Amino acid sequence: MPEHARCPSGATPVVHAEPGLEVAEIFRRYLAPFKDKHALGPVEDRIARDVMACRTAVLGGHLDVCTSCGFQRPAYNSCRNRHCPKCQALRGARWVEQRLDRILPVHYFHVVFTLPGDLRELARRNRALVFDLLLKSAAAALLTLGRDPKWFGASAQLGVTTVLHT
Repeated sequence: MPEHARCPSGATPVVHAEPGLEVAEIFRRYLAPFKDKHALGPVEDRIARDVMACRTAVLGGHLDVCTSCGFQRPAYNSCRNRHCPKCQALRGARWVEQRLDRILPVHYFHVVFTLPGDLRELARRNRALVFDLLLKSAAAALLTLGRDPKWFGASAQLGVTTVLHT
């Protein structure tokens, strides 16, 4: 339950809430032991470091000061990494909203295609090629099944939107 406090002058409300478990905290607790057993690529390592540093003193910041009473509160800079849940929450919500505006009043299916674990190392070393092949193969499979009367028997061409989650 948040505890609401006011700046002593009454000017600016300050909210103190019990923080929930955050991705950054999970990385702080478990990344080192994980890295002892598993190799991270340079991209993944950078993402983890950015997320852990996001909105902390590590990235610098400034001090918000109440002009009435001098109450001070630090405001730290964000990492701006596209994978950071703190930095990209608003962007993600906007993306979803844009997709919702384009949904047609028809039946649709959410389908997930997963790359087999045996191909992880290949994908790590050849990201663009492997993920491009995965998305093209998934779309081709859906279009083929969509035309087959045994499965869906679509009388019109199916539409496919693909999103890569790594």
